[in-house]
Amino acid sequence: MEESITIVLDNNDILSGVCGANDGNLKLIAGSLGGRVAARGNEISIFGVDKAGARLFKTVIDKLIMAVQEGEYPSAEYVQTLTGAVLGREVPKAEGSAGAGSDKADFLRDNLIHIPQGFTKVFPRSRNQALYVEGMRNHDISFCVGPAGTGKTYLAIAEALRLVLSKKTRKLVLTRPVVEAGESLGYLPGDLAQKINPYLRPLYDAMEALIPYESIRRMEDTRAIEVAPLAYMRGRSLNDCVIILDEAQNTTKEQMKMFLTRIGQGARAVITGDTTQIDLPKRVESGLLHALSILSDVEGIHFAYLNTGDVVRNPLIKKIIEAYDRETEKPPAVRERE
Repeated sequence: MEESITIVLDNNDILSGVCGANDGNLKLIAGSLGGRVAARGNEISIFGVDKAGARLFKTVIDKLIMAVQEGEYPSAEYVQTLTGAVLGREVPKAEGSAGAGSDKADFLRDNLIHIPQGFTKVFPRSRNQALYVEGMRNHDISFCVGPAGTGKTYLAIAEALRLVLSKKTRKLVLTRPVVEAGESLGYLPGDLAQKINPYLRPLYDAMEALIPYESIRRMEDTRAIEVAPLAYMRGRSLNDCVIILDEAQNTTKEQMKMFLTRIGQGARAVITGDTTQIDLPKRVESGLLHALSILSDVEGIHFAYLNTGDVVRNPLIKKIIEAYDRETEKPPAVRERE
């Protein structure tokens, strides 16, 4: 039996935030729940759904209202993730973790990353991403492994900026291994920051998408951001800071051990990498793979694993990764015949 439900909103500002530009959010909700969604005056209604659909619609709208009241302007991505969670397509927390069994949509609120001076709040768009954010917040050392486009670096930068700009930690240290292709880092022009900048450009791209460029420059001027090649970490003790080691699949075993033993009091480290894109010489074992194998049982270290289902870039990226995975799975003889 078809049902309808109408929700009355308090004011036009809340109505505008819930509906989105050109009622785009309502169209997304209708596409997910079925039926027809319409706004008239200060009322939002859904028609042509069953009782369960009407109940889910009320849940989605209530959570959108709450987000707008807290100053958020829900984006299309936010609405898509929210409706997916309400429909049960995403379960944010691992079985037995805090909050397991609670409202499946609440993980958006639990794991929102609110960056002071940021352009918008950042939220996980999948169960694995939610667990990744949760792990970063509850552990001093977090590893995140996954293919391109799954948000490894973006979420790490967002959480680090939240900690630094809210004065919960002193500074952000960005590093990655320099895998050279014929040229030596020492012969490149400029000072150290200029030499390493091309290698750390993806980290800066993430920062520029999250906070104004002026804020980044101010953090650089006050040394709240530090960039350094991994090789320059030897002998240091990093205290009261957030350290992000990106492209960790290209570390050697010795480099990874050296990095992990640099972490001092009050510091947090996030290590990200893609084990399908190792650029080391064939006979050199990846420090990331080695660490994953020997540290898996060490208490206090969190491991997050993302996959193609967590890809949040252009949808084509997911298809490209899957195509390469299928090619890799073919026996060598089959690949040669083709």
